[in-house]
Amino acid sequence: MRITVGMHEAKTNFSRLVRQANDGDDVVVENNGSPVARIVPYVEPARRRKGGFARGMIWASEDCWDPDPELERLFYGGDE
Repeated sequence: MRITVGMHEAKTNFSRLVRQANDGDDVVVENNGSPVARIVPYVEPARRRKGGFARGMIWASEDCWDPDPELERLFYGGDE
């Protein structure tokens, strides 16, 4: 549900409007008939992942980055 309120009403009923926004309502604050703000629920920002958490669990063979003739043929064409 969209709720549009004026600046004075928003100041007077701020707690109620925050609860309504938290319950899923779209709360827009207007000043002289123009939208100026939206009250939205707080969302915890995603935590950054710490690098190196898999250290020692992953390995690569010595030739893992060497060119693969079969893949090159499939990607770039050739004997078909």
